[in-house]
Amino acid sequence: MPDTESDEDRLFEEATDLVIRLQNDPHNPISLEMLEQWSSQSPAHARAWQEAAEIHGMAGKVLTDRRTAKRRSKRGMTRRNLVIGAGLGLGTYATGKFVVPDLLISARADHKTRTAEIRTASLSDGSTATLGPGSALALSYSDTERRIDLLEGMCCFEITDSARPFIVTAGTMTATGGNAIFDMSSDAGFQNISVNRGQVAVRFSEASASSSLTMSAGHWLTAPDNFSSLERGTRESSQFASWRNGLIVSERETVSSVVAKIARWIPGRTLVLDRDLVARRVSGVFDTARPLSALDAVAHPFGGKVRQLTSYLTVISTY
Repeated sequence: MPDTESDEDRLFEEATDLVIRLQNDPHNPISLEMLEQWSSQSPAHARAWQEAAEIHGMAGKVLTDRRTAKRRSKRGMTRRNLVIGAGLGLGTYATGKFVVPDLLISARADHKTRTAEIRTASLSDGSTATLGPGSALALSYSDTERRIDLLEGMCCFEITDSARPFIVTAGTMTATGGNAIFDMSSDAGFQNISVNRGQVAVRFSEASASSSLTMSAGHWLTAPDNFSSLERGTRESSQFASWRNGLIVSERETVSSVVAKIARWIPGRTLVLDRDLVARRVSGVFDTARPLSALDAVAHPFGGKVRQLTSYLTVISTY
């Protein structure tokens, strides 16, 4: 592939990232300044921004599915066409670490990990928080309670002091525990929690008060942001927060959620391009030591193929 085309692809991907940043926070002066500085670097940068903006409907009209299909049939399935196809459905199919601007998360986070990094943080009250890869926490402690926002990713909490409520929020889910050990994650619009010790009260901001529940040791649950469905069950203690030992244990989770977890061990971005694929349910144990093989094990039963187009872009599709 010619170098000029590679440069064009790279600029288009960078422009798409800027579009997503603006869509998530359109009035943020940092995002606007980044766009102005980036697009003014060269005419090629300006052209890449114009194309990405038009595809996302921010300038000109959004391309229709029919026009997209026609363009794809004429050009063939090139790497650039795959990226454009990903851009058209980015808000729905992208993994969490791409949808949420990393810069904004970093500004809020008290603890943050990189790709494939697992780290245990000692908290001021004697509790510990073990962060999975690509994860971030924001702390807010007071004399009466301890609040933590799981901004992205996964984290295992071991609480040693039950005098003050220990409250963790991930997406629309809030968990409150005392002398407990529990694991939470937020990926692709789904929240997950499992308990290894003690009891944890769980509620969803999108649900009625009567939908609150209490979980005890050995229990897990998964629910989407809008609490439209609920998957729950039990698992052995040896499977609790197994990602700390390099394994992702999935039980009836969506493909999008499992892919988002595994993607935290892969540099760059991982995108699922098919609307039908993201909602399929999958169960299994996946090895994070070989993350691309793990993605293939998730996608292959449904006809999905994993392609690592560049060192910073991995896509999953059925074509």
